[in-house]
Amino acid sequence: MAKIQKDSSKESKSPKAAKGDGQVKKALAIKGAEEDVDVKTAEAELKEDDLAAFKAQKKREEEEGISRMIKDVTARKAATSSVSLESFDWDAYETKGFGEGYNSKDRQELDKLYGGAITSVTESEVVKGIVVGINDRDVILNIGFKSDGLVPLAEFKDMANLKIGDAVDLFIEERENAMGQLVLSRRKAKLVKGWEYVQTALDKDEVIEGFVKRRTKGGLIVDVFGIEAFLPGSQIDVKPIRDFDIYVNKAIEVKVVKINYTNDNVVVSHKVLIEKDLEQQKAAILTNLDKGQVLEGVIKNMTNFGVFIDLGGVDGLLHITDISWGRITHPEELLKLDQVVKVVVLDFDQDKKRISLGMKQLTPHPWDSLAPEIVVGSKVKGKIVNVADYGAFLELQPGVEGLIHVSEMSWSQHLRNPQDFIKVGDELEAVVLTIDRTERKMSLGIKQLTEDPWTRQDVLSKYAVGTRHKGIVRNLTNFGLFIELEEGIDGLVHVSDLSWTKKIKHPSEFTKVGETIEVQVLELDAVNRRLALSHKHLEENPWDTFETIFTPGSVHKGTIVNKNDKGVIVELSYGIEGFCSSKNLVKEDGSKAEIGEAYDFKVLEFSKEDRRIALSLKATWSTEEEKPAAKKKPAAKGKTIDKINQETEKSTLGDLEALTALKEKMKTKPEGEGN
Repeated sequence: MAKIQKDSSKESKSPKAAKGDGQVKKALAIKGAEEDVDVKTAEAELKEDDLAAFKAQKKREEEEGISRMIKDVTARKAATSSVSLESFDWDAYETKGFGEGYNSKDRQELDKLYGGAITSVTESEVVKGIVVGINDRDVILNIGFKSDGLVPLAEFKDMANLKIGDAVDLFIEERENAMGQLVLSRRKAKLVKGWEYVQTALDKDEVIEGFVKRRTKGGLIVDVFGIEAFLPGSQIDVKPIRDFDIYVNKAIEVKVVKINYTNDNVVVSHKVLIEKDLEQQKAAILTNLDKGQVLEGVIKNMTNFGVFIDLGGVDGLLHITDISWGRITHPEELLKLDQVVKVVVLDFDQDKKRISLGMKQLTPHPWDSLAPEIVVGSKVKGKIVNVADYGAFLELQPGVEGLIHVSEMSWSQHLRNPQDFIKVGDELEAVVLTIDRTERKMSLGIKQLTEDPWTRQDVLSKYAVGTRHKGIVRNLTNFGLFIELEEGIDGLVHVSDLSWTKKIKHPSEFTKVGETIEVQVLELDAVNRRLALSHKHLEENPWDTFETIFTPGSVHKGTIVNKNDKGVIVELSYGIEGFCSSKNLVKEDGSKAEIGEAYDFKVLEFSKEDRRIALSLKATWSTEEEKPAAKKKPAAKGKTIDKINQETEKSTLGDLEALTALKEKMKTKPEGEGN
C-alpha cells in the first residue's frame, strides 16, 4: 500500500489518473461479479413476482456502493496531492489494504523468504534436482519451482542405488504443459552435459575414460559421457589391430581429437596416449643402436617386400632378401605375424629413424659350405627359382645359385625367351661353365649336356651340297632369310635364291617367320658353322629354256604390272617379267602406255646370267633401230657362301656378337640376384 501511495502523488497527470480509474472499475467489476452469483441464487428461490423488486433493490445498492468507492478514491487523491514525497514517512503511514503496512526491514525478510523458496527456471536448460519420491514408474524431483516434476524410472537405469535425497541433473523440456505439469528429462540432461564435458576435454586436451560398446566398420563405438564416439582402428594402438572384438565391453582411456556438431560426431583416439611414451623409448633405442647389434623383436606387419618388426617402441624393416640365404617369393613362407625373432642391425638413419634389419646374416653363408668338388666342367643338379629375359637361375642349395644364360640353353643361334625352355620350379641338371667362390658367382649351361650338332661325324654327309631338307623360317633380313634345319643347325637363303622367275625385293614378299619351307644345300662351311641354301634350286633353271624363246628381235604379248621413274615392269608368258624403259614405252599415236594395258613388246636384249629381258613397245611400230643398253661387267663369280658372308656378318654374326656381349654383361651380375 505504501507503493500505491507513492504513485498516487503523480496522479495529477491525466494518464495516471485514467489508470487509477481503470483499477477502481476493475475492482468494482470483480465485486459485482461475486454479488451477481448471490443474485442468481436468490432468483432461483424467489417467486417471479418478487424478482423485479429484488433486482431493482440490488441495482440501487450497487450504484450506492460505486458512488461511495469513487468518493473515497477522490478524497484520497486530494489528501495526498499536497504531500511531498521526499519528506513523506512511508513507515508511519498506515492503511488497511492487503500487503500494506510492511516496513523496509520486513519487506527484505519477506523477499529473502520467497527468494529461497521459489526458483525462476528457463526451458531447455539443465538444472539440479533433488529426488523427493520414487514409485514403480516415475521419480519425483524438486528443482525449486512451484511444482515438482516427474521423470520415468527407466531413465535412471544406470543409478541402481537411487534414493530420496540424491541430486541429479535434469533438462527442462516444458515449465508447464497442457496439464499444468513441469516436464523434465534426465536423458537429455546427460546428453547436454556430455557434450559440454566432451568439448572441455577437447579444449583442455584431457584424458577421459570411455566404455567400448561394440565394434563397427573400421573401428569401435565408445561411450563417453553418454555420447557414442568413434574410435578408428588406426587410432587404437600404434601397431595394427587385427581383432577388434577383444576391446568390446571394456573400459578404455581416450582423448577427444575431433568434434562435428553438424553430424553429432565425436572422434577419439587411444593411440595418442601411448605415442608420447613411445617417442621416448624410440629416442633411447636409437641412441644406443649400433650396426651389427643383435636385437629381439616381434613381427607386427607383413608385406610382399618384407616385414616390419617392433623392437620395443621403434620399428625396423626386415627386407625379404635379408630373411633367408635362399630365394623366397613372400615372407609368409618362413615367418608369421606376432612371431618373436632375432635380427641384426644392418644400417640405421638417425634423422629419418629408419632401421634396416637382417636375419640371414645370423647364419653362415651357404657358399662357405659349398662342396669343393664342384668345379668347371662338373655336373650339378638344382631347381629353377627365377626366370628372366636374359636367362634363369638354378638353385643348387639354399643361397647358392648359378645363372644359365639363354645362349647356354640351346645350340640354336637365335635368341629366344628363356621361358621357351624352362619354367620356375623345374628340376634339371647343368654343367658348370665358370665358378668364382670369392665373388660367389657361377655360370651354368644345359646345352653342354648334349653334343654340338656341328661337331657330329654325320654333319658333312647329312648336309652335303645338293641335299634337300625342310626347315622353319626363324628370321628375315633385307638380303635373305635364316632357316633352322634342326636345333643348332641354321642356313641362309639369299633373296636371289628364292625364285627363278620373280624379282623379290624382300623375303617377306615370299614367306614369313614360323613357316616351313623346303630348301637345297648349295654350300657347306662346317668350320664357320654356315650353310648356303636355296629354294629355287629345287627346280631346274627355266632360263635355259627362256633363252630359246625370248630371243632378241622376237615379239611377245605382255601386260604392264608396275611402273617407276625409269620405266615399267611387263609380265610375259611363263610368269617371267621384262623391263621396258620410258623412252621405249611410246605408242604409235605418241601417248604413253599405262599400268594394266596389254601390248606386243619386242625383245631388245636377253641375259640369262642376270635374268633380265629388255623390251620395247616403240620398236613394234617404228622402223628406227633400237640399241640395247650397254651391258654391265658381270661380277666375279665365286662360291655362294662367299657372296653372302659379308652380308651375314651384319646379321648372323651381329646377333652372335650381341648375344656374347649380353652374356658377358650378365656374368658381371651376381648370380644370387637380390640376395
